[in-house]
Amino acid sequence: MKTAAKVIFILDDVDGGLATAITGGLQANSSSALERSLALDFLLKESFDLSLDQYGIMDTRASGDVTHFVDTNGVPQVSILVLQRYESPVLACAISEVLSSLTGEGTSSMPSLIFPFILDSSKIKLERKTSVDGNIYGIQIGPESGMMQILASRHEKAPPSMQIHYEPLSCVLQLVRVLKTSSFILFGQSGQKQTLQNDLEVICKIGETLASASSLQFVKEKVTWNPTKASKELEKEPWRALYG
Repeated sequence: MKTAAKVIFILDDVDGGLATAITGGLQANSSSALERSLALDFLLKESFDLSLDQYGIMDTRASGDVTHFVDTNGVPQVSILVLQRYESPVLACAISEVLSSLTGEGTSSMPSLIFPFILDSSKIKLERKTSVDGNIYGIQIGPESGMMQILASRHEKAPPSMQIHYEPLSCVLQLVRVLKTSSFILFGQSGQKQTLQNDLEVICKIGETLASASSLQFVKEKVTWNPTKASKELEKEPWRALYG
């Protein structure tokens, strides 16, 4: 899969529509030479559909969309990759296959990756008494780049004592550590004050950070944020205790 050297990798969800919020808010900066690629289709998106046969999964494929921001020469400088929503254990296989497709002919060609997440505050456990309302945390993996330094300087580093109980984020962490690729996990919390406005503020903080690291701008007015509650029945399945 061909992408820019900087990739914002978003896992689609049904909990709050993070992919819709981020892709809607990120826009080409009027002061830069970047613009959404018009060479793909009228929706400004390129679709991908990858086989999962090697994992023994014959009836499902890893699918999603990629939107490119290009320079004046038509060369992609930033790509936003959105992977369709999957449940575990297919989820881990789909993420792995997409990451493998990004390496091209070798890991040296792997782009720098940013993974934004927003998860319910109940999914994060911290061994400290101070309030963490509104905090955006970062976890850096692999070689450090200029973009990674910008990301790390803007937000608090996730402490080693932090426990994350959210499967998509846990899968990403495990896989990028194995690949040792230049990656940055950026995540905030929703539901801290039980208001949509507070959640929107967290989304905007994440979006503004993504924009600052990729020569884009984040336009709050373009954000669509309509969170829905995920089914609790899925969380109660016993095998899920093996993940996270």
